[in-house]
Amino acid sequence: MRIGFGYDSHRLVAGRRFILGGVEIPHEMGLQGHSDADVLVHAVCDAILGAMAAGDIGRHFPDTDPAYKNISSLRLLERVRVLGENKGYLVHNIDSTVILEKPKLSGYTQEMSANIAKALNISTENISIKAKTSEGMGFAGRQEGVVAYAVVTVRKRGDE
Repeated sequence: MRIGFGYDSHRLVAGRRFILGGVEIPHEMGLQGHSDADVLVHAVCDAILGAMAAGDIGRHFPDTDPAYKNISSLRLLERVRVLGENKGYLVHNIDSTVILEKPKLSGYTQEMSANIAKALNISTENISIKAKTSEGMGFAGRQEGVVAYAVVTVRKRGDE
């Protein structure tokens, strides 16, 4: 069993869709980025890559490559899964936290879990998505951006 930690943050801006966990959530602002800027999925990708000692999301999917312009982060997550499978790793468990003041995410976390589970070929029972505010402190508290953290366990194939 190996453990990986992931972090991502993106600025909130007008004129972009707000996507978390592959779900478009109604909001007056969206997340700025080269891809769809899904901070939750990016943090999960980084955690998986970290558990495999395989670098970070920027190394594998650079924002200078036009192939990733506006791409769904769930597609990137699928590619990370394949990279892991090619190295003999399977994702076992995900624990994640999204930090933002609004919108409230409670009505969307099941769909987010289902999207992530599908991309990774794991059960939603192995995925935890939590949402917290920062009580008005810092850039997330001032609603300038959104932060996501993820901890992932992976195991070698055959160690089930």
